[in-house]
Amino acid sequence: MRARPTPSVVTTLTAGVALMACLAVPVTAHAAEGAGPATAALPTASQGPAATETVVTEGQVKEAGPGGVIRYPSVTSCLTVTVHLRSGGGAVGAHASLFQVPGELRSDQILGRIKSLVGRRSVTSVDVRGAVGAWHPSYFTKAIESYGEGEQVPVPEGRDFAGLTSAVAQGLGVPGNTVTVKDVPDGDQVVEVPTPAPLP
Repeated sequence: MRARPTPSVVTTLTAGVALMACLAVPVTAHAAEGAGPATAALPTASQGPAATETVVTEGQVKEAGPGGVIRYPSVTSCLTVTVHLRSGGGAVGAHASLFQVPGELRSDQILGRIKSLVGRRSVTSVDVRGAVGAWHPSYFTKAIESYGEGEQVPVPEGRDFAGLTSAVAQGLGVPGNTVTVKDVPDGDQVVEVPTPAPLP
């Protein structure tokens, strides 16, 4: 069962912002973080080799190989963070949940786990997608459930693209111009992981 915020937390959040993080996420077995992608195959229109699909549900961080896809299911009040890698290609994907899913990472643990998986590899770009209006940038450094009784939880005031860009860039230790933030409708997100071009 998902942890519920206290009544004082609920009343501080802006009306109209979805407070339940990514409801109805299917329960799926997943590989240990850093152990490589899941091995579901997606059919392609050309009937060529099927792409390998890595499914990243709430509170998870996983790596996907070049030529595969990352699927983030049921992104409602969540944000996804996809880090594209230069050396050898591939990507690291994270599904940041507004409230912690039992047994998974809190929002303030997501960027550190991504950084750990990326290691010393170069980052080409970072894509942040999802419910931008539901997120205060500070949720990446202090999760909502970290606030005690009587503490004021920061409330998002509109869609803070610049604040989220800065928070993600600082958390990952990458230049701000590598990070893009986009507000997207509810539903599944599918990100293609490019295959590096062959060297001349």
